[in-house]
Amino acid sequence: MARVCEVCGKGPMTGNNVSHAHNKTKKVFNPNLQKIRVESNGAVKSMKVCTRCIRSGAVRKAS
Repeated sequence: MARVCEVCGKGPMTGNNVSHAHNKTKKVFNPNLQKIRVESNGAVKSMKVCTRCIRSGAVRKAS
């Protein structure tokens, strides 16, 4: 469970790289995870959170 957001559960997705000649090779799209200090229930702890959760205000950064 290394590349998973601890808030929303977003993880790696698979798809294809498509060249100009329309050759397809497998590709993994990893979420943009950031390790930040989060304030939860009055305690401060370090979490891996995706940037969408940070931007939307799903977590509160510790000061």
